[in-house]
Amino acid sequence: MAPRLQSTQYLLILFCFFVFLSASLVAESTTLYYKWEVMSEIKSPDCFKKLTMTINGGSPGPTIYAHQGDNVIVELKNSLATENVAIHWHGIRQIGTPWSDGTEGVTQCPILPGETFKYQFVVDRVRAGPDGFVFDFFLIFSILEINLQAGTYLYHAHYGMQRQDGLYGSIVVWLPEGQLEPFSYDHDRNLILTDWYHKSSHEHATGLATPDPGFQWVGEPDSLLIQGRGRFNCSLLGSSSLASATCNTSSPQCVPYPLTVVPGQTYRLRVSSLTSLSALSFQIESHTMTVVEADGHYVEPFQVNNLFIYSGETYSVLIKADQDPSRNYWATTNVVSRPRTTPPGLAIFNYYPNQQRKLPPTTPPAGPAWNDVAPRLAQSHAIKARQGFIHPPPKIADKVIVLLNTQNTVKGRRRWSLNNVSFNMPHTPYLIALKHNLLHTFSQAKPPTGYDFKNYDIFNPAPNQEATESDAIFRLDFKSTVDIILQNANMMSPSSSDTHPWHLHGHDFWVLGYGEGKFDIYRDPSKYNLENPIMKNTVALHPYGWTALRFVADNPGVWAFHCHIDAHFFMGMGVVFEEGIDQVGNLPTSIMGCGESKRFLRP
Repeated sequence: MAPRLQSTQYLLILFCFFVFLSASLVAESTTLYYKWEVMSEIKSPDCFKKLTMTINGGSPGPTIYAHQGDNVIVELKNSLATENVAIHWHGIRQIGTPWSDGTEGVTQCPILPGETFKYQFVVDRVRAGPDGFVFDFFLIFSILEINLQAGTYLYHAHYGMQRQDGLYGSIVVWLPEGQLEPFSYDHDRNLILTDWYHKSSHEHATGLATPDPGFQWVGEPDSLLIQGRGRFNCSLLGSSSLASATCNTSSPQCVPYPLTVVPGQTYRLRVSSLTSLSALSFQIESHTMTVVEADGHYVEPFQVNNLFIYSGETYSVLIKADQDPSRNYWATTNVVSRPRTTPPGLAIFNYYPNQQRKLPPTTPPAGPAWNDVAPRLAQSHAIKARQGFIHPPPKIADKVIVLLNTQNTVKGRRRWSLNNVSFNMPHTPYLIALKHNLLHTFSQAKPPTGYDFKNYDIFNPAPNQEATESDAIFRLDFKSTVDIILQNANMMSPSSSDTHPWHLHGHDFWVLGYGEGKFDIYRDPSKYNLENPIMKNTVALHPYGWTALRFVADNPGVWAFHCHIDAHFFMGMGVVFEEGIDQVGNLPTSIMGCGESKRFLRP
């Protein structure tokens, strides 16, 4: 009879197996090296000339194409004359590399003018050591259970409000060679949707930071762009020579973007939003879209004519080029959730071999009504994890945090607040302060985890609109399960409640449910979807409604959680989570240089 293996022997064999598996994963990976330069250039993306931030001369910047498990290195030179820079890799979890998250004030000091900074990360969820080797073999269990999903991601500026000046781009992560996705298509295309202002982010930030009565809201965008192109009505500027020199509709930079297709072929269209303010609907005239991916996770397929998309979200939709190929069709975006004063964004769904600039013979579709919440809420409910790719969340949470979203004033300044606290960023980034025990650099108070939900009226402005400011953070138990309940409310003006897209750095979360009205902490949890909830990194909070999400605090580091509307986050609509800081490795000195982190720089 063969001798029985002891438990330690089982563990050793298991360890060797997973080390072999990990080494195989690493061996198949590739290192992708990018050299980027951020500059200011005069561009006319909507025919109006404006100082635009570009990467290697383009806005959007270069698309990163990688296979799952690849190591990405971006050497970023800041060639702006007077502005700092930081780039966030939106949707990349940065397991083992929290200092590459690119969030100024949270994970790094900004990149100063003239400086070069190297971002390095792996485009999957494997925990990697200094040499790229997997060092936490127990995490492999999580990898097999939670998945190593390829998908569609983004990058964008995370310093001030620079994203709205054109500093953004796409990340496309493919499956490893030889692996197939659960849907088929002939071609892969990519579109980023944005809104566009003629004023600079500096002008907007100044207006937002000015105390009442000088406060100036950013207002509705001047244009909507599709893949960096739009069209402003230059006649609105008048007929002066200055106006004609400033805005030129014949500029090739503002020709509608052509999305060229071959009749009969099926296209995977990766649609992303990096708007500064606007929630959008997206549609392609006379064509139906099938949603198959959201934020890097497979969706149980469903069809839409209009895709509602919020800032920070990414979707893949399948479209078959099955209409009359003798003509072209409009691809359009329209503002929803806010009064529609911005003209639609227009692109051309171009049937080959038609001319790319051949405009469709029809009027662009009007899109859904801007104030109709029902279809937007219905789409949110429709997004479920695909059969065969379901990863159920933990059944119960260890901690519940309810965040009431309100607009407030703080000492005469207009702010956004959570549970009556408006967020301020410290001078020393949290990751550095926590790792080096510089706890005096930010408040050690515990942020409130809820509000008086029984008595607070979410449908009317608060009787006392004054809030407080704080840079305190949530300290989460490592590997604990956390529920976040986002509760929307009325703003300072009567009968007004905005849509807030919330983005979590360093994690994907399960979307447990949405509801209208006030969340009932005693009854509504029984309605949670624990069977097939989608996992995302960005989720919408609808007007006068609530959204519930769940995540596991298993990624050592410090992570921002904030509204993805530039002006809202600038005005204090965010929090920061810390988890497992003692497990974070030695911090690179390249992230230091501001606040009290200067002391760790070599002389």
